[in-house]
Amino acid sequence: MADPTDRSRTPPDPAPAQADRDHHVVIVGGGFGGLAVAQELGSVAGLRVTLLDRRNHHLFQPLLYQVATAVLSPGEVAEPIRRIVSRHRNIRVLLAEVNGVDRAERRVRLRDGGAIAYDTLVIATGATHSYFGHADWARHAPGLKTLDDARAIRARVLLAFERAERTSDPAERERLTTFAVVGGGPTGVEMAGAIAGLSRQALARDFRAVDPTRARILLIEAAPRILGTFPEHLSAYATKALERLGVTVMTLSPVEAIDEVGVTVRGSRIPAATMVWGAGVQASPAGQWLGIATERGGHIRVGPDLAVEGLRDVYALGDVAMARAEDGSALPGLAQVAHQQGHYLGKALRARLVAGQRPAPFRFRSRGNLAVIGRNSAVVQWDGLSLKGFPAWLVWGIAHVYLLVGFQNRLVVTLRWLWAYVTYQRGARLISEREEAAAALHQQA
Repeated sequence: MADPTDRSRTPPDPAPAQADRDHHVVIVGGGFGGLAVAQELGSVAGLRVTLLDRRNHHLFQPLLYQVATAVLSPGEVAEPIRRIVSRHRNIRVLLAEVNGVDRAERRVRLRDGGAIAYDTLVIATGATHSYFGHADWARHAPGLKTLDDARAIRARVLLAFERAERTSDPAERERLTTFAVVGGGPTGVEMAGAIAGLSRQALARDFRAVDPTRARILLIEAAPRILGTFPEHLSAYATKALERLGVTVMTLSPVEAIDEVGVTVRGSRIPAATMVWGAGVQASPAGQWLGIATERGGHIRVGPDLAVEGLRDVYALGDVAMARAEDGSALPGLAQVAHQQGHYLGKALRARLVAGQRPAPFRFRSRGNLAVIGRNSAVVQWDGLSLKGFPAWLVWGIAHVYLLVGFQNRLVVTLRWLWAYVTYQRGARLISEREEAAAALHQQA
């Protein structure tokens, strides 16, 4: 029998007791910003980190439109959060949905009734779609923020061609092969170009009664031009490039109504079976959780160190935050902004909590504005440098592969793109029975 007083044996693991004394950082949201904060705090002595997200994966949203148009499969733009941070023993990942914050008790409330205590709270919950007061439009014109959104849009696009193949009514066939993309920002431009590529290249020879190359693709924008954050000459190039793909660009065209059979623009009714929303975003309700006033769109005001104004030990970053550049302008809701903010905040918290140092203010370093239009066609604006066409397309591809999480995803996406480029084919043109049933219910609504 072993002697219980024998100190020569390995002592029990003291980690749980030590963890109780460590400073607890709770991060809500596993997107670019939240994940970067966690990685910077990983394996730091004296800190323990809990990362909360309602999904178990980190999603590369900039390539979601390629899932929606059958270029990539869902697993190629997502990676399990646990796998990403598995080497950091001080990071705990919880699959949970937050619905409130008790600031007095320093606890994050969960939808299932649980709660997580924090010493420092980081809000990185991102944004969702904004329909400008027309929430009913969401049912007919889904946006593109999640894998479920992408799969639903892919099913609607592919089923539209399947139904057009079966119908004998010319008017209904035209409606089924009309696709309306609302919003002329990068998401809308990329989505419209990708649908054009799908219909005019990948599906061109697959049907007999319907000709996919004659599909009508509309890009609808209320402003005078598309890609309003880009220089005017790049916007003009993008318009011409889309038109060469067969996309009809409609500017100065605010949407007035959307229902199950079409869209109304400037008083004119446009029958369409598939509509995609890319016109606006709304921050997550994190400001309501904190009980504070927010900017228009629900964005949380933060200081130069990303601390929430008026609150102690609470920070916000990414699309949920209203952070400002040195000149006072609002930082854009881009992945590169959230990514840089996450790395900055992780280092700043480490310096503040471990070394007792006061960090310098956050400074955003632009990596350029990028938007892809189609095959061999993109636009890039980086400080005084402007690129368009094939060189911009190469820069766009390299930048997106670099930002993907995980070597396997980078390799697979690169090979998938090369295959699609050489063969003009797309490999993820699948419709599940569940997606078909959901689309059927939408048609019957």
